[in-house]
Order: sequence, then structure tokens, then C-alpha cells
Amino acid sequence: MRIAVVADGEGGGWLQELGTARPERVPDLAEAVRDRENAAGPPPRWVWDAWEDLYPDLVRAGVRVRRSHDTALTEALLLGHDGRHEEPHSLGAVWARLHGRPVPDDPVRRTGEGAHAQPALFGADRSTLPPGTDRLAALAEVHDDQVRRLEALTDSGGLRLLAAVESAGGLAAAEMSHDGLPLRPDIHDRLLTELLGPRPVAGQRPAVLADLAARIGDALDQELNPDSPSQVMRALARAGHPVPSTRSWVLREVEHPAAPLLLRYKELARLHSANGWAWREQWVSERPGPGGVRLGRFHPDYVVAGVVSGRWATRGGGGLQVPKALRGAVRADPGWALVRADAGQLEPRVLAAVSGDLALAEAAAEEDLYARLAVHVGGDRDRAKIGMLAAMYGQTTGDAAPLLATMRRLYPRALDHVDTAARAGEEGRAVRSWLGRTSPRPHGWDTLPSGTEGDRTRRAQGRFTRNFVVQATAAEWASVLLAALRVRLARLEPALPEGAGVVFFVHDEVVLHVPADRAEEAVRAVAEAERETRELLFPGSPVRFPLVTTVSDEHSQI
Repeated sequence: MRIAVVADGEGGGWLQELGTARPERVPDLAEAVRDRENAAGPPPRWVWDAWEDLYPDLVRAGVRVRRSHDTALTEALLLGHDGRHEEPHSLGAVWARLHGRPVPDDPVRRTGEGAHAQPALFGADRSTLPPGTDRLAALAEVHDDQVRRLEALTDSGGLRLLAAVESAGGLAAAEMSHDGLPLRPDIHDRLLTELLGPRPVAGQRPAVLADLAARIGDALDQELNPDSPSQVMRALARAGHPVPSTRSWVLREVEHPAAPLLLRYKELARLHSANGWAWREQWVSERPGPGGVRLGRFHPDYVVAGVVSGRWATRGGGGLQVPKALRGAVRADPGWALVRADAGQLEPRVLAAVSGDLALAEAAAEEDLYARLAVHVGGDRDRAKIGMLAAMYGQTTGDAAPLLATMRRLYPRALDHVDTAARAGEEGRAVRSWLGRTSPRPHGWDTLPSGTEGDRTRRAQGRFTRNFVVQATAAEWASVLLAALRVRLARLEPALPEGAGVVFFVHDEVVLHVPADRAEEAVRAVAEAERETRELLFPGSPVRFPLVTTVSDEHSQI
């Protein structure tokens, strides 16, 4: 059963069971969705235009659903499959194409509102439909069109699965953003103070940064702003060390007393701006806990499939990484535990599975794939890792060249898989992931000049498509895992308390926050989700995808 749903901007909305029923006006949309979600029988699949515009409001109202069809995410996949990545994919855009009307731009999503933003429940229409259009009818029409287009594809099975998984990702994103990653504000403040000094007055540098700035000026024999690349480059040039940029890898090659100071300054300045006191005020909510301790929650603003490979991104300052220096602030609530599951060496294992290279699959049967490969390069694990990364990323210079030749000899099918993808990119053709996500072509490809400049662009596109077939499939593996884990956690009996479950997701890592006495159940759910993911994506493959799962009350310990 599929139920289309739209909000009216006043707390109510309209529902329609697609294909069988007439539209129904409901005065309390959250209550109506809750009633149908909890009714006997299989749960409905909710059909809406974009998870960002409806589901966060349901979650705030205490309603969580199990399945959905997100027309915006699905349209992006279908357009990409046709090589039309840049075309708008909102409900209004799809409806306009169906009716031969001018296609509106996609709406600009709200950005950077942080943890304390409280938008009105079921806010204004953001579908970009023309005024007066029946939104529910338009949604039903767009859904039916997408179902037809998916079924018409020769490789529709994979893309249908990907559309369902990405829709589930929207549900998980709203839930994780609402529940938040537990973070202790007092410990965050202590760690910042140890690294930067006391919190400064707004607009001033922390004491440690101010001291580093002064020492950099002394080392270069002039006053300068270390935050200004142009000033730093001019000062280094005057000191006899011209550099093309102030990137860290460039500065590490500079033999001057100012270089290590500049590197430390960049590291701490980044910490201060990206995850400092102002960041915490915007992205971390606080509440009182037992014994007067203040508990916090970090609320990232996730963007499902925000990168062309299908990896997630974030909007605003709520990044996908908590820096290592501050992970000690990520603490479970008293009586709770953090469960972290990390898929090690995911991309080479994915390459083994998609290429069908039995030799690489045999190596991937080991917990540490690189250690298994190392026997072929003199027992050096680091060199084995470089060789595998060279195979996936197309590195052919320096130490990587002989290692790449070894990889070709040992794993010919795996290398042929990525070589074929690279040739497609160099020829301007698209490649697809395991489930059918399609790579975009660069702008202006048809007018590339001949000669060195054009060849450089073609080689760069080849390197991109070489990695795309692996990285995009790895992103699919992680998305399927997240969807499967979400379902398994929802089925636990007794049910987990409010706020428990997956609270953080980044690439190939998930973090759960659960009562300590339920941690073993959570670990089992992770293992079952991994097995389901492997069997769903690569049935019969001998490749293993081991998850390193750890339980602790502190992120820095896991």
C-alpha cells in the first residue's frame, strides 16, 4: 500500500491511498500518519516530494515511519541515468516536464540553521508547482510516472533498489539529525581550552593562535596575518622559499623555522573555526543531566546523496566529521553506550565483488586485506596499500608505478574493471555503479580542445570514472547497510527508548547510542544488517565485508 501525503502548512494535510481511494483531508497530519503507520498489517510506503520538507516535522511531532518513496531523490537518480544530472528534480519540475511547461529551478534548501532552529510545523509549500495546482494529484501523477520509468529500464532492478534505499536514507537522515550525536559541552570546552587557551572575545584570536601568529611573524621578520595566503606566500618568498600555495603538503616541504609554526597554526585555526565555541552554540543543543552535568547533542544537517558518487554531505557548519582532537567530548549519556561499526577497507572489497576477481576475493577473505597483499611486495603492508589505491585511483607515477604493475599481474579482472571504466571516461562516456547510479560528464566536453589541455581533461575524467564505479558502489553498500540496520533496530523487542538507535553516519561508519544493557542487541543487529547487505548486493560472492564493532561510553575509545 502506498499513501501519498502533502501538508497544508497549518498542521493538517491530505492523504490518498494510491490507486484505490479518494483524497482525504486530515486536520492533524502527524496524528493521521501515526494512526496509519501503527495500523495492523504491512506498513504503508509513504509517497512525498522531498523528505527535507515533511519528515523532519513528523519526527519532531513524535512520528516515525518505516518506508517511503521520495520523488525528489528518485527523480535525481532517473535524470542521472539519462545523463541529465543538471536538470531540476523537484515535484514542480517533474510535473512541468510531464505537461510540457517551463521547468522551474529547484528550491534552495534552508542552510546553516543549526541545532536550535525550530521551523513551523509543516511549513509552506516548497514543491515549485504553479499556484493553484492540486499538489496531491500532481504527486500521484509524478509517482506513477517514476514507477513506469523505473520498470522500463533494462537494469531497473538495481535502480529500483537504490531509489528505495535512498528514500530510506532520507528517513534516517531526519531521525539522526533530530536525535543527535551525544556530545558533552563541558568536555568540549575543556578540550578547546587545552588546545587554544580560554575562549576569546568575539573577533579576537584565542591566546594560543595569537602566540603562534606572533612567533610566525618573528620567524619571518615581519608582521603578517597567517590567515592570509597571499601575505604568507610573499613573506616566504622574501625569505628565499617561494611556494605556489600555503596548502599543508606544500608547507611540509619548506625548510624554514616558520613552516612548522604555520602548519600548527593552520591546524588549530581550522579547529577553532570548524568545531570551536561558535560551532557548538549553533550545532549542539544542551539540556541538564543527572548530577548537574549538562548533556548535549550534535545535530548535523545531512544531505542524502549530496555528492555525485552517492556519498552523503551536510549543509552549513554541521560537518560529517568530529575531529580527532575533540572526539573525547562525544560521550554516551549516563547508563547508555556508544556502538560504533566501521567497514574497514571497503572500496577494495567492493572492487573484488563487482569485478568477480576470484584472486582479489580470496585476499578479501582476510580481516586485513592489505596484509594479505603484502606478501607479494616484500611483506610491506604500506606498499600493498599504495598499490591497491593506485589501481583504484589511477596513480601511475613514483612508487605507485611498479606496484600497479604487480596489481595488474595478480588481479587482472579487477584491474580490467577499473581500466575499462577509465577508458569510458576518457572517451566521454558514462559509467554506472553496481545499482545503476550514473556518472556525469564534465561541462563543455564536446568542445574540448585537442592537444595537451584537452588530453589533461580527458585523463582527469578517466581517473574520475575509474574510481566512480568503486566509490559509488561502496556508497550504495553503506546506504543499504544503514537502511537494513534501521529496520532491524525498529523490530527489537522491547522497543528501544526514544532517541536510541543510529545517531551518526559518515561514509562507511555508523554510530549507535543505546542503553548500556541493550548494547549486545545493537551489536547483533549490526552484524545481521551487514549479512543482509552482502546477500542483497552480492549474492553468492565470496567477498567478506567485515565490520569492526566496538562498544564504549566515549567516542575517542572506539
